[in-house]
Amino acid sequence: MRVLVVNPNTTASMTETIAGAARAAAAPGTSIEAVTSTMGPASIEGYYDEALAIPGLLAEIRKGEANGADAAVIGCFDDTGLDAARAQAGIPVIGPCEAALALASFVAQRFCVVTLSERSRVPLEDLVRRYGMGSRACVRAVGVPVLSLEEPESGAGSRLREEIARALKADRAEAIILGCAGLADLAARLQSEFGVPVIDGVSAAVKQAEALVSLGLSTSKRGAYALPAGKGYSGLLAGFAPVTQVPA
Repeated sequence: MRVLVVNPNTTASMTETIAGAARAAAAPGTSIEAVTSTMGPASIEGYYDEALAIPGLLAEIRKGEANGADAAVIGCFDDTGLDAARAQAGIPVIGPCEAALALASFVAQRFCVVTLSERSRVPLEDLVRRYGMGSRACVRAVGVPVLSLEEPESGAGSRLREEIARALKADRAEAIILGCAGLADLAARLQSEFGVPVIDGVSAAVKQAEALVSLGLSTSKRGAYALPAGKGYSGLLAGFAPVTQVPA
């Protein structure tokens, strides 16, 4: 089984972190191909970054599917471009936020998503409600930029731990979800430190991608995720016109 993991931002070092978590979670016989988007923002923090990251993400998923990938995982906890990717692709596409929330619901009644940037908090609260977890999950933001993870002197790690402690005490969370794919390598360590389940969305997404492929399931092409209707695209987006065109 071949699972494509696409980092929709352009920071290659973050892709390496995401790839490590994906490979650690993958079953024997699952091959992980991790790629970095070639266009878009260096990190995704809020609606503006997310919108401009989608074209690069779609291009990589299209390329990966053409090269034989069996499933795709989006390497951003905002589930960047998830709906568009599912409409485009003939293979399963999994978002880490949706996957992590589903997994958390199996092991706890109350859980908290702890993300980094304050700009990401409201978009993630929107996703929590969309995925039907509004009564069980909260979202907290550490208040540091995503790229601070690349700077050991930033103190991002200690501030993350402080926010997790607040979630466990103030929100009575029974499990923690790491709300940034760049935190993927910290899940096991934090789980040991805090004594509660700590879920990384990339790992959760890989396991659910494996399950779908093993069961022979893919995205329905009836209704919301039907293949895009044939039409021309102009300007910089001309190359994103649907490859397989169907009547509107």
